[in-house]
Amino acid sequence: MREKWQRQMPLMPEIASHIQAKELQAISAILVSKPITIDFVLQDLYKGRAGDSRAGAKGMSAEQVLRAAVVMRLFGFSYQELAFHLVDSQSIRGFCRIGITDKGFKKSALNQNIKALSDRTWEAINQEVLGYAKEEKIEKGRVARIDCTVVESNIHEPADSSLLYDCVRVLSRLQAAARDLGTGRFGYHDHQRVAKRRLVKIQYARKKDERRGAYIDLIKYTRKTLASARTALERLKALGADNPTALSLFFELERYAALAERVIRQTERRVINGEKVPASEKVVSIFEDHTDIIVKDRRDTFFGHKICLTGGRSNLILDCQIVEGNPADVTLTETMLARQKRIYGRYPLKAALDGGFASKGNLKVAKAMGVKDVCFAKKRGLETEEMCRSPYVYKQLRRFRAGIEAGISWLKRSFGLDRCTWKGWQSFKSYVWASIVSANLLTIARKQLA
Repeated sequence: MREKWQRQMPLMPEIASHIQAKELQAISAILVSKPITIDFVLQDLYKGRAGDSRAGAKGMSAEQVLRAAVVMRLFGFSYQELAFHLVDSQSIRGFCRIGITDKGFKKSALNQNIKALSDRTWEAINQEVLGYAKEEKIEKGRVARIDCTVVESNIHEPADSSLLYDCVRVLSRLQAAARDLGTGRFGYHDHQRVAKRRLVKIQYARKKDERRGAYIDLIKYTRKTLASARTALERLKALGADNPTALSLFFELERYAALAERVIRQTERRVINGEKVPASEKVVSIFEDHTDIIVKDRRDTFFGHKICLTGGRSNLILDCQIVEGNPADVTLTETMLARQKRIYGRYPLKAALDGGFASKGNLKVAKAMGVKDVCFAKKRGLETEEMCRSPYVYKQLRRFRAGIEAGISWLKRSFGLDRCTWKGWQSFKSYVWASIVSANLLTIARKQLA
C-alpha cells in the first residue's frame, strides 16, 4: 500500500553540521510548509490505478518520491547513484524520510516513481515554492528578466547514414524478438553487418560518387529490413488478442517502422535527389524523435528544445516555457509576460529582455499590459525614452537582464540543464521543470541561511 506521508520516523539520527546538510534541512522546511505539493505528487502516482489497494508492498510514499527527485537533481545523481546514497548517506536518508532501520530503494523503483511525476505537477510545485518566497519576502515578482536557451536531447550527432543504420539495428532486434514469440518464419534476414559496412564506407568515402553509391546500398538494405518488419507486424497483430507481450511488441515495432520510412524518405530527398529538407520535416533521432533542430544566431546548431525562462530579482526562476520547433524570440514576448499575470495575478512593473525579443509591436503590447519600463538588450531602432522613463532606468535594467545569463549557466552546470538524460518528450519536460524546482529550493535555502 502506498502512503501519502511517512507516518513514523523511528530512530532518526541527528543531521550532520555540514553546510550541505543545513541546506537540505532548509529545503525540507520549505516542503513541510507546503503540504499541498505532496497532494500533487500523490495524484500522479495514483494516475491510471484502480483505487487505494491495500495489497502489495508498501513502496515509496509520495513525500519520499518528491524528496528523492529533488535530491537527484540537486546533486546530479543517476538512478544508480541515488539508490546508493539513499542507503549510504545519513543526511540524504534523513531528508528523504528514511528511518535508520528502513532499507533504501532500488533504482528501478526510483525510476518508476520519479518518472511518474508530470511536468504539470512540477510546474504546480514551482508555483507553491514561489508562493513561499513571496510570503518570506524573498521574491515579489515586480521585476522580471526574460531570455531563451536550448536544452539538448541525449542523442548522438545526427547523420542520415547513422540514422539508417539505427533503423536497421532496431528493426532487426524487434523482429528477432517477434520470431521468438512464435510468429514463425516471415522472410526475416539480419542485415546489420552489411549495413554497418556501408555506414563505415560512407564515413570514410573521399569522393561524392563513392559516398552516393554506398548510400544507395544502405537505403536498399534498410528497405529490405522494413519490408520484413511489416510482415512481422501482421503476424504480431494476429497474436496480440491473446498475448499482451506480442501486442506491446507490435506497437513498438510499428513506431520504429514509421520512423524508418521517414528516415529513408528524407535521405533519398537530400542525398539522392539533392533537395534541401526543411528542419521541421527532419528526423534527427529515432530514439528521441521529438528533438527539434535549433539554429542559434545563424552560427550554432543544437538538437533539443528551446526553453524560455523568466527570472526575478532574487535569482529565482519564476517561469519556464518549453516550446516546440524553433520560433523566433520576438514571438514569445507577449506569452511570457502574460504568464507572469497567471502566476502573480498582475504584470511586472519592469521587464528586461534579450535583444531577440525587441520590436515596436512587443513594446506596444508590454506598455498596454501596464509594464512601466521595458528594456530590450538591443534597441533595434527603438528609442530609450520609448522604453523607459529615463536613460538611467534603461541602463540599470540592461545590467539587471545580464544576470539571467549567470542563472542559465548555473542551471546548466549544476543541475544538468545543458542536456536532458531522461527519455521521451514528456520526460524531457519533467526533467527541465524538476531541475528548475530544485534550483529554486536551493536558492531560497541559501538566502535563508545567509
